[in-house]
Amino acid sequence: MNAAPSALRDRKTSIISLGASGLDRGVESSGAPLTRLHWQPVGDGSPEVAWNLAQLIGDADDADCLGSRIDRANAQALERILAAQPTWVDVAAHASEIWPDMGRTLLHAGPPIDWKDMCGPMKGAVVGAVLYEKWAASPAEAEQLVAGGGIRFAPCHEFGAVGPMTGIISPSMPLFVVMNSAAGNRAYAPMMESGGARTLRFGAFAPEVIEGLKLIENVLAPCLKAAIAGIDGGLPLKPLISQSLHMGDDVHNRNTAATLLLYRAVTESLLKSPVPRDIVQETLRTIGADDMFFLSLSMAACKAIMDAAHGVPFSSIVTAMARNGVNVGIRVSGLEGQWYVGPADVPVGLFLPGFSEADANPDIGDSAITETAGLGAFAMAAAPAMVQFVGGTPQDALRYSREMAHIAIGRNPGFTLPMLDFIGAPVGIDIRKVVDEGRRPVINTATAHKEPGMGIIGAGVVQAPMKCFVDAVAALATIAVS
Repeated sequence: MNAAPSALRDRKTSIISLGASGLDRGVESSGAPLTRLHWQPVGDGSPEVAWNLAQLIGDADDADCLGSRIDRANAQALERILAAQPTWVDVAAHASEIWPDMGRTLLHAGPPIDWKDMCGPMKGAVVGAVLYEKWAASPAEAEQLVAGGGIRFAPCHEFGAVGPMTGIISPSMPLFVVMNSAAGNRAYAPMMESGGARTLRFGAFAPEVIEGLKLIENVLAPCLKAAIAGIDGGLPLKPLISQSLHMGDDVHNRNTAATLLLYRAVTESLLKSPVPRDIVQETLRTIGADDMFFLSLSMAACKAIMDAAHGVPFSSIVTAMARNGVNVGIRVSGLEGQWYVGPADVPVGLFLPGFSEADANPDIGDSAITETAGLGAFAMAAAPAMVQFVGGTPQDALRYSREMAHIAIGRNPGFTLPMLDFIGAPVGIDIRKVVDEGRRPVINTATAHKEPGMGIIGAGVVQAPMKCFVDAVAALATIAVS
Protein backbone atom coordinates (compact mmCIF):
# COMPACT_ATOMS: atom_id res chain seq x y z
CA MET A 1 0.00 0.00 0.00
CA ASN A 2 2.92 2.38 0.72
CA ALA A 3 4.95 1.52 -2.41
CA ALA A 4 3.35 4.11 -4.70
CA PRO A 5 3.70 7.07 -2.29
CA SER A 6 7.29 6.04 -1.65
CA ALA A 7 8.05 6.00 -5.36
CA LEU A 8 6.56 9.46 -5.74
CA ARG A 9 8.68 10.76 -2.88
CA ASP A 10 11.84 9.42 -4.51
CA ARG A 11 11.06 10.92 -7.94
CA LYS A 12 12.71 14.25 -8.74
CA THR A 13 10.12 17.02 -9.01
CA SER A 14 10.02 19.41 -12.00
CA ILE A 15 8.27 22.75 -11.64
CA ILE A 16 6.58 25.03 -14.18
CA SER A 17 6.22 28.59 -12.92
CA LEU A 18 3.54 30.91 -14.32
CA GLY A 19 3.16 34.34 -12.78
CA ALA A 20 5.20 36.41 -10.34
CA SER A 21 8.81 35.15 -10.46
CA GLY A 22 9.44 36.06 -6.82
CA LEU A 23 7.12 33.25 -5.67
CA ASP A 24 9.32 30.49 -7.06
CA ARG A 25 12.64 31.46 -5.48
CA GLY A 26 12.26 28.79 -2.83
CA VAL A 27 11.75 26.15 -5.47
CA GLU A 28 14.76 27.42 -7.39
CA SER A 29 16.99 27.32 -4.30
CA SER A 30 16.01 23.69 -3.68
CA GLY A 31 17.65 22.66 -6.94
CA ALA A 32 14.47 21.32 -8.53
CA PRO A 33 14.28 21.74 -12.32
CA LEU A 34 12.34 24.97 -12.94
CA THR A 35 10.83 26.27 -16.16
CA ARG A 36 9.46 29.80 -16.14
CA LEU A 37 6.72 30.67 -18.60
CA HIS A 38 6.89 34.32 -19.54
CA TRP A 39 3.31 35.52 -19.44
CA GLN A 40 1.49 38.69 -18.54
CA PRO A 41 -2.19 39.53 -18.57
CA VAL A 42 -3.65 41.27 -21.59
CA GLY A 43 -3.18 45.04 -21.52
CA ASP A 44 -0.98 44.82 -18.42
CA GLY A 45 -4.01 43.64 -16.48
CA SER A 46 -6.39 46.37 -17.67
CA PRO A 47 -10.00 45.07 -17.48
CA GLU A 48 -11.04 47.59 -20.13
CA VAL A 49 -8.43 46.39 -22.63
CA ALA A 50 -9.27 42.76 -21.90
CA TRP A 51 -12.98 43.41 -22.43
CA ASN A 52 -12.38 45.29 -25.67
CA LEU A 53 -10.28 42.42 -26.97
CA ALA A 54 -12.81 39.80 -25.86
CA GLN A 55 -15.48 41.44 -28.01
CA LEU A 56 -13.30 40.96 -31.09
CA ILE A 57 -12.70 37.22 -30.75
CA GLY A 58 -14.34 34.99 -33.34
CA ASP A 59 -16.90 32.33 -32.37
CA ALA A 60 -17.28 29.23 -34.56
CA ASP A 61 -20.87 28.87 -33.35
CA ASP A 62 -21.84 32.48 -34.04
CA ALA A 63 -21.13 33.61 -37.58
CA ASP A 64 -22.76 37.00 -36.93
CA CYS A 65 -20.71 38.04 -33.90
CA LEU A 66 -18.21 40.86 -34.39
CA GLY A 67 -15.18 38.59 -34.02
CA SER A 68 -16.41 36.22 -36.73
CA ARG A 69 -17.08 39.12 -39.06
CA ILE A 70 -13.55 40.35 -38.39
CA ASP A 71 -12.14 36.90 -39.20
CA ARG A 72 -13.94 36.86 -42.55
CA ALA A 73 -12.83 40.41 -43.31
CA ASN A 74 -9.23 39.51 -42.50
CA ALA A 75 -9.38 36.52 -44.83
CA GLN A 76 -10.55 38.88 -47.59
CA ALA A 77 -7.81 41.41 -46.83
CA LEU A 78 -5.15 38.69 -46.77
CA GLU A 79 -6.37 37.41 -50.12
CA ARG A 80 -5.86 40.89 -51.57
CA ILE A 81 -2.34 41.09 -50.09
CA LEU A 82 -1.29 37.74 -51.51
CA ALA A 83 -2.86 38.46 -54.91
CA ALA A 84 -1.13 41.85 -55.29
CA GLN A 85 1.32 42.20 -58.18
CA PRO A 86 3.32 45.43 -57.71
CA THR A 87 4.91 46.57 -60.95
CA TRP A 88 7.14 49.55 -61.63
CA VAL A 89 5.39 51.23 -64.55
CA ASP A 90 6.56 54.84 -64.77
CA VAL A 91 8.50 57.78 -63.37
CA ALA A 92 6.54 60.97 -62.76
CA ALA A 93 8.74 63.94 -63.67
CA HIS A 94 7.20 65.95 -60.83
CA ALA A 95 4.91 65.09 -57.91
CA SER A 96 2.58 67.87 -59.08
CA GLU A 97 1.79 65.74 -62.13
CA ILE A 98 0.25 63.16 -59.80
CA TRP A 99 -1.46 65.72 -57.56
CA PRO A 100 -2.17 68.86 -59.66
CA ASP A 101 -3.75 70.66 -56.70
CA MET A 102 -0.72 70.11 -54.46
CA GLY A 103 0.20 73.79 -54.32
CA ARG A 104 2.54 74.62 -51.45
CA THR A 105 2.07 71.25 -49.77
CA LEU A 106 4.91 69.14 -48.39
CA LEU A 107 4.28 65.47 -47.72
CA HIS A 108 6.17 63.89 -44.84
CA ALA A 109 6.80 60.50 -43.26
CA GLY A 110 4.68 59.13 -40.45
CA PRO A 111 1.35 60.23 -38.98
CA PRO A 112 0.20 63.89 -39.06
CA ILE A 113 2.43 66.40 -37.30
CA ASP A 114 2.67 70.20 -37.09
CA TRP A 115 5.82 72.23 -37.74
CA LYS A 116 6.23 73.20 -34.09
CA ASP A 117 6.21 69.54 -33.02
CA MET A 118 8.61 68.20 -35.67
CA CYS A 119 11.98 66.71 -34.77
CA GLY A 120 15.27 68.26 -35.91
CA PRO A 121 15.79 66.16 -39.07
CA MET A 122 12.19 66.73 -40.21
CA LYS A 123 12.47 70.50 -39.76
CA GLY A 124 15.76 70.53 -41.65
CA ALA A 125 14.22 68.58 -44.52
CA VAL A 126 11.29 71.00 -44.67
CA VAL A 127 13.70 73.93 -44.95
CA GLY A 128 15.59 72.08 -47.70
CA ALA A 129 12.40 71.38 -49.65
CA VAL A 130 11.34 75.04 -49.43
CA LEU A 131 14.75 76.09 -50.80
CA TYR A 132 14.58 73.43 -53.53
CA GLU A 133 11.18 74.76 -54.63
CA LYS A 134 12.52 78.37 -54.49
CA TRP A 135 9.70 79.40 -52.17
CA ALA A 136 12.37 81.11 -50.06
CA ALA A 137 15.86 82.43 -50.74
CA SER A 138 17.51 81.49 -47.42
CA PRO A 139 17.05 79.03 -44.55
CA ALA A 140 15.89 81.85 -42.26
CA GLU A 141 13.32 83.00 -44.79
CA ALA A 142 12.18 79.39 -45.24
CA GLU A 143 11.63 78.96 -41.50
CA GLN A 144 9.74 82.24 -41.35
CA LEU A 145 7.48 81.11 -44.20
CA VAL A 146 6.72 77.79 -42.54
CA ALA A 147 6.22 79.26 -39.07
CA GLY A 148 3.77 81.75 -40.54
CA GLY A 149 1.58 79.00 -41.95
CA GLY A 150 2.69 79.40 -45.55
CA ILE A 151 3.17 75.65 -46.06
CA ARG A 152 0.61 72.88 -45.69
CA PHE A 153 1.74 69.49 -44.37
CA ALA A 154 0.25 66.03 -44.89
CA PRO A 155 1.40 62.44 -44.39
CA CYS A 156 2.72 60.69 -47.50
CA HIS A 157 0.43 57.75 -46.73
CA GLU A 158 -2.68 59.88 -47.14
CA PHE A 159 -1.59 60.60 -50.72
CA GLY A 160 -0.81 56.98 -51.62
CA ALA A 161 2.91 57.61 -51.19
CA VAL A 162 5.79 56.64 -48.91
CA GLY A 163 9.12 58.33 -48.21
CA PRO A 164 12.31 57.16 -46.44
CA MET A 165 13.43 58.82 -43.17
CA THR A 166 11.90 62.35 -43.14
CA GLY A 167 9.97 61.30 -46.23
CA ILE A 168 9.59 64.83 -47.59
CA ILE A 169 7.95 65.07 -51.03
CA SER A 170 7.59 68.49 -52.64
CA PRO A 171 5.76 69.35 -55.88
CA SER A 172 8.86 69.38 -58.13
CA MET A 173 10.27 66.04 -56.97
CA PRO A 174 10.19 63.07 -59.36
CA LEU A 175 8.46 59.91 -58.13
CA PHE A 176 8.62 56.22 -58.89
CA VAL A 177 5.17 55.00 -59.94
CA VAL A 178 4.26 51.45 -58.94
CA MET A 179 0.97 49.85 -59.92
CA ASN A 180 -0.64 46.79 -58.38
CA SER A 181 -1.68 45.14 -61.63
CA ALA A 182 -4.05 42.81 -59.76
CA ALA A 183 -6.23 45.63 -58.44
CA GLY A 184 -5.15 48.74 -60.36
CA ASN A 185 -4.14 50.88 -57.37
CA ARG A 186 -0.92 52.89 -57.54
CA ALA A 187 1.75 53.94 -55.06
CA TYR A 188 4.55 56.50 -55.22
CA ALA A 189 7.98 57.09 -53.70
CA PRO A 190 10.82 59.60 -54.22
CA MET A 191 14.17 58.37 -55.46
CA MET A 192 16.97 57.66 -53.02
CA GLU A 193 19.55 60.46 -52.82
CA SER A 194 23.26 59.74 -52.84
CA GLY A 195 25.51 61.58 -50.44
CA GLY A 196 25.17 59.93 -47.04
CA ALA A 197 24.57 62.59 -44.38
CA ARG A 198 24.24 65.32 -46.98
CA THR A 199 20.74 64.34 -48.02
CA LEU A 200 17.31 65.85 -47.55
CA ARG A 201 15.96 62.67 -45.97
CA PHE A 202 18.34 63.23 -43.04
CA GLY A 203 17.43 66.90 -42.76
CA ALA A 204 20.33 68.50 -44.65
CA PHE A 205 19.72 71.62 -46.75
CA ALA A 206 23.17 72.83 -47.84
CA PRO A 207 23.65 73.90 -51.49
CA GLU A 208 25.07 70.50 -52.45
CA VAL A 209 21.86 68.88 -51.17
CA ILE A 210 19.77 71.04 -53.49
CA GLU A 211 22.19 70.21 -56.33
CA GLY A 212 21.68 66.51 -55.62
CA LEU A 213 17.91 66.92 -55.81
CA LYS A 214 18.27 68.76 -59.11
CA LEU A 215 20.45 65.91 -60.43
CA ILE A 216 17.62 63.50 -59.67
CA GLU A 217 15.08 65.81 -61.31
CA ASN A 218 17.09 66.61 -64.44
CA VAL A 219 19.18 63.48 -65.04
CA LEU A 220 18.05 60.36 -63.17
CA ALA A 221 14.31 60.82 -63.53
CA PRO A 222 14.22 61.31 -67.32
CA CYS A 223 16.73 58.49 -67.82
CA LEU A 224 14.83 56.03 -65.63
CA LYS A 225 11.56 57.07 -67.24
CA ALA A 226 13.06 56.04 -70.58
CA ALA A 227 14.36 52.82 -69.04
CA ILE A 228 10.98 51.70 -67.73
CA ALA A 229 9.28 52.75 -70.97
CA GLY A 230 11.57 50.27 -72.71
CA ILE A 231 10.40 47.35 -70.54
CA ASP A 232 7.20 46.00 -72.01
CA GLY A 233 4.48 45.99 -69.35
CA GLY A 234 6.78 47.48 -66.73
CA LEU A 235 9.10 45.72 -64.29
CA PRO A 236 7.34 43.20 -61.99
CA LEU A 237 8.71 43.78 -58.50
CA LYS A 238 7.29 40.82 -56.63
CA PRO A 239 9.53 38.21 -58.32
CA LEU A 240 12.52 40.56 -58.02
CA ILE A 241 11.90 40.95 -54.27
CA SER A 242 11.41 37.20 -53.91
CA GLN A 243 14.71 36.53 -55.66
CA SER A 244 16.54 39.08 -53.53
CA LEU A 245 15.29 37.37 -50.35
CA HIS A 246 17.03 34.24 -51.60
CA MET A 247 20.20 36.28 -52.12
CA GLY A 248 20.48 37.64 -48.58
CA ASP A 249 18.31 40.79 -48.57
CA ASP A 250 15.48 41.64 -46.20
CA VAL A 251 14.48 44.39 -48.70
CA HIS A 252 14.33 47.04 -46.00
CA ASN A 253 17.75 47.72 -44.52
CA ARG A 254 19.58 45.41 -46.89
CA ASN A 255 18.87 45.94 -50.59
CA THR A 256 22.20 44.91 -52.11
CA ALA A 257 20.87 42.07 -54.25
CA ALA A 258 17.66 43.90 -55.16
CA THR A 259 19.63 46.94 -56.33
CA LEU A 260 21.87 44.74 -58.49
CA LEU A 261 18.84 43.04 -60.03
CA LEU A 262 17.35 46.46 -60.74
CA TYR A 263 20.67 47.63 -62.18
CA ARG A 264 20.63 44.69 -64.59
CA ALA A 265 17.09 45.36 -65.78
CA VAL A 266 17.69 49.10 -66.20
CA THR A 267 20.99 48.57 -68.03
CA GLU A 268 19.48 46.15 -70.54
CA SER A 269 16.70 48.62 -71.30
CA LEU A 270 18.92 51.69 -71.55
CA LEU A 271 21.33 49.97 -73.96
CA LYS A 272 18.44 49.88 -76.42
CA SER A 273 17.30 53.45 -75.74
CA PRO A 274 18.21 56.72 -77.48
CA VAL A 275 19.24 58.33 -74.17
CA PRO A 276 22.67 59.99 -74.52
CA ARG A 277 25.50 57.79 -73.25
CA ASP A 278 26.73 60.34 -70.70
CA ILE A 279 23.27 60.47 -69.11
CA VAL A 280 23.12 56.67 -69.04
CA GLN A 281 26.55 56.48 -67.45
CA GLU A 282 25.66 59.03 -64.75
CA THR A 283 22.43 57.21 -63.94
CA LEU A 284 24.05 53.78 -63.76
CA ARG A 285 26.94 55.18 -61.71
CA THR A 286 24.45 56.59 -59.19
CA ILE A 287 22.51 53.34 -58.90
CA GLY A 288 25.64 51.20 -58.74
CA ALA A 289 27.17 53.34 -56.00
CA ASP A 290 24.22 52.98 -53.62
CA ASP A 291 23.25 49.52 -52.35
CA MET A 292 20.07 51.07 -50.91
CA PHE A 293 18.79 52.53 -54.18
CA PHE A 294 16.10 49.86 -54.52
CA LEU A 295 14.55 50.80 -51.17
CA SER A 296 12.33 53.42 -52.81
CA LEU A 297 10.85 50.79 -55.13
CA SER A 298 10.57 48.28 -52.29
CA MET A 299 8.60 50.78 -50.23
CA ALA A 300 6.34 51.72 -53.14
CA ALA A 301 5.76 48.04 -53.89
CA CYS A 302 4.78 47.33 -50.29
CA LYS A 303 2.55 50.40 -50.24
CA ALA A 304 0.75 49.17 -53.37
CA ILE A 305 0.33 45.75 -51.76
CA MET A 306 -1.04 47.03 -48.46
CA ASP A 307 -3.28 49.72 -49.94
CA ALA A 308 -5.07 46.94 -51.81
CA ALA A 309 -6.08 45.57 -48.39
CA HIS A 310 -7.07 48.92 -46.90
CA GLY A 311 -10.73 49.74 -46.39
CA VAL A 312 -12.12 46.23 -45.86
CA PRO A 313 -14.96 46.75 -43.36
CA PHE A 314 -14.29 45.11 -39.96
CA SER A 315 -10.75 43.99 -40.87
CA SER A 316 -8.24 44.24 -38.00
CA ILE A 317 -5.18 44.05 -40.27
CA VAL A 318 -2.60 46.84 -40.07
CA THR A 319 -2.10 48.37 -43.52
CA ALA A 320 0.54 50.96 -42.56
CA MET A 321 3.11 51.59 -39.83
CA ALA A 322 4.86 54.94 -40.13
CA ARG A 323 7.09 57.14 -37.97
CA ASN A 324 7.69 60.89 -38.02
CA GLY A 325 10.57 61.03 -35.54
CA VAL A 326 8.23 61.87 -32.66
CA ASN A 327 5.33 59.43 -32.96
CA VAL A 328 4.55 56.11 -34.60
CA GLY A 329 1.19 55.76 -36.29
CA ILE A 330 -0.70 52.77 -37.66
CA ARG A 331 -3.62 52.56 -40.04
CA VAL A 332 -6.03 49.63 -39.85
CA SER A 333 -7.97 48.25 -42.81
CA GLY A 334 -11.40 48.29 -41.15
CA LEU A 335 -10.83 51.67 -39.48
CA GLU A 336 -10.27 53.59 -42.69
CA GLY A 337 -9.15 57.19 -42.41
CA GLN A 338 -7.91 57.00 -38.79
CA TRP A 339 -4.40 57.08 -37.34
CA TYR A 340 -3.62 55.40 -34.01
CA VAL A 341 -0.53 56.95 -32.52
CA GLY A 342 2.03 56.29 -29.79
CA PRO A 343 5.47 57.69 -28.89
CA ALA A 344 8.44 56.60 -31.02
CA ASP A 345 11.37 54.85 -29.33
CA VAL A 346 15.07 55.18 -30.14
CA PRO A 347 16.29 52.07 -32.02
CA VAL A 348 18.41 49.65 -30.02
CA GLY A 349 21.51 48.49 -31.88
CA LEU A 350 24.92 49.68 -33.02
CA PHE A 351 26.27 53.21 -33.33
CA LEU A 352 29.01 54.55 -35.57
CA PRO A 353 32.21 55.62 -33.79
CA GLY A 354 31.76 58.85 -31.88
CA PHE A 355 27.98 58.54 -31.50
CA SER A 356 25.72 57.14 -28.81
CA GLU A 357 22.06 56.88 -27.87
CA ALA A 358 22.24 60.46 -26.58
CA ASP A 359 22.72 61.65 -30.18
CA ALA A 360 19.93 59.54 -31.65
CA ASN A 361 16.57 60.73 -32.92
CA PRO A 362 13.56 58.52 -32.14
CA ASP A 363 12.45 56.22 -34.95
CA ILE A 364 11.58 57.96 -38.22
CA GLY A 365 10.43 57.10 -41.75
CA ASP A 366 7.73 55.40 -43.80
CA SER A 367 9.99 52.43 -44.54
CA ALA A 368 8.19 50.29 -41.92
CA ILE A 369 5.67 49.71 -44.71
CA THR A 370 8.04 46.87 -45.60
CA GLU A 371 7.46 45.16 -42.24
CA THR A 372 3.73 45.75 -42.66
CA ALA A 373 3.93 43.76 -45.91
CA GLY A 374 6.01 40.96 -44.37
CA LEU A 375 9.52 42.12 -45.30
CA GLY A 376 12.18 43.89 -43.23
CA ALA A 377 12.43 42.44 -39.73
CA PHE A 378 9.58 40.03 -40.53
CA ALA A 379 11.82 38.50 -43.23
CA MET A 380 15.12 39.03 -41.41
CA ALA A 381 15.72 35.28 -41.40
CA ALA A 382 16.59 35.74 -45.08
CA ALA A 383 19.28 38.28 -44.20
CA PRO A 384 21.27 37.03 -41.19
CA ALA A 385 24.19 39.25 -42.24
CA MET A 386 21.97 42.18 -41.21
CA VAL A 387 23.04 41.65 -37.59
CA GLN A 388 26.44 43.11 -38.47
CA PHE A 389 24.53 46.33 -39.15
CA VAL A 390 21.81 46.34 -36.47
CA GLY A 391 23.46 44.24 -33.75
CA GLY A 392 22.72 40.80 -32.33
CA THR A 393 23.47 37.36 -33.74
CA PRO A 394 22.29 35.37 -36.77
CA GLN A 395 20.00 33.48 -34.38
CA ASP A 396 18.32 36.79 -33.55
CA ALA A 397 17.51 37.27 -37.23
CA LEU A 398 15.81 33.87 -37.30
CA ARG A 399 14.02 34.61 -34.03
CA TYR A 400 12.48 37.85 -35.28
CA SER A 401 10.91 36.09 -38.26
CA ARG A 402 9.61 33.28 -36.04
CA GLU A 403 8.21 35.62 -33.37
CA MET A 404 6.42 37.90 -35.82
CA ALA A 405 4.39 34.93 -37.04
CA HIS A 406 2.57 35.05 -33.68
CA ILE A 407 0.99 38.41 -34.54
CA ALA A 408 0.34 37.79 -38.25
CA ILE A 409 -2.70 36.08 -39.74
CA GLY A 410 -0.89 34.33 -42.57
CA ARG A 411 2.27 33.72 -44.56
CA ASN A 412 3.22 34.91 -48.01
CA PRO A 413 4.18 32.03 -50.34
CA GLY A 414 5.64 34.62 -52.71
CA PHE A 415 8.21 35.75 -50.13
CA THR A 416 9.90 32.61 -48.82
CA LEU A 417 12.73 32.37 -46.27
CA PRO A 418 15.48 29.86 -47.16
CA MET A 419 16.91 29.71 -43.62
CA LEU A 420 13.49 28.60 -42.31
CA ASP A 421 12.99 25.80 -44.84
CA PHE A 422 11.50 28.20 -47.40
CA ILE A 423 8.41 28.93 -45.33
CA GLY A 424 6.57 32.10 -46.35
CA ALA A 425 7.31 35.29 -44.46
CA PRO A 426 4.63 36.21 -41.89
CA VAL A 427 2.24 38.85 -43.16
CA GLY A 428 -0.95 40.58 -42.05
CA ILE A 429 -0.36 42.14 -38.62
CA ASP A 430 -3.56 41.65 -36.59
CA ILE A 431 -4.13 44.30 -33.92
CA ARG A 432 -5.98 41.69 -31.86
CA LYS A 433 -2.99 39.35 -31.82
CA VAL A 434 -0.56 42.13 -30.94
CA VAL A 435 -2.60 43.05 -27.86
CA ASP A 436 -3.45 39.48 -26.91
CA GLU A 437 0.17 38.29 -27.22
CA GLY A 438 1.63 41.44 -25.69
CA ARG A 439 4.10 41.29 -28.58
CA ARG A 440 4.87 44.46 -30.53
CA PRO A 441 5.89 44.44 -34.22
CA VAL A 442 9.64 44.62 -34.73
CA ILE A 443 11.16 47.04 -37.25
CA ASN A 444 14.80 47.09 -38.35
CA THR A 445 15.92 50.57 -39.18
CA ALA A 446 18.66 53.15 -39.61
CA THR A 447 19.19 55.54 -36.72
CA ALA A 448 19.31 59.24 -37.54
CA HIS A 449 21.07 61.95 -35.57
CA LYS A 450 18.63 64.22 -33.76
CA GLU A 451 20.18 67.32 -35.34
CA PRO A 452 19.40 68.23 -38.97
CA GLY A 453 21.79 67.01 -41.64
CA MET A 454 24.02 64.88 -39.40
CA GLY A 455 22.79 61.79 -41.19
CA ILE A 456 22.87 58.15 -40.19
CA ILE A 457 24.69 57.44 -36.92
CA GLY A 458 23.84 53.77 -36.55
CA ALA A 459 21.18 51.12 -37.00
CA GLY A 460 19.15 48.78 -34.87
CA VAL A 461 15.77 47.32 -34.15
CA VAL A 462 12.79 49.06 -32.64
CA GLN A 463 9.23 48.08 -31.76
CA ALA A 464 6.03 49.92 -32.57
CA PRO A 465 4.41 51.25 -29.36
CA MET A 466 1.65 49.12 -27.85
CA LYS A 467 -0.54 52.19 -27.41
CA CYS A 468 -1.24 52.26 -31.15
CA PHE A 469 -2.70 48.76 -31.06
CA VAL A 470 -4.58 49.11 -27.79
CA ASP A 471 -6.30 52.26 -29.09
CA ALA A 472 -7.11 50.59 -32.40
CA VAL A 473 -8.61 47.58 -30.62
CA ALA A 474 -10.78 49.93 -28.56
CA ALA A 475 -11.94 51.70 -31.72
CA LEU A 476 -12.80 48.44 -33.46
CA ALA A 477 -14.67 47.25 -30.35
CA THR A 478 -16.97 50.28 -30.53
CA ILE A 479 -18.44 48.79 -33.71
CA ALA A 480 -20.04 46.18 -31.47
CA VAL A 481 -22.17 48.77 -29.67
CA SER A 482 -22.67 51.31 -32.46
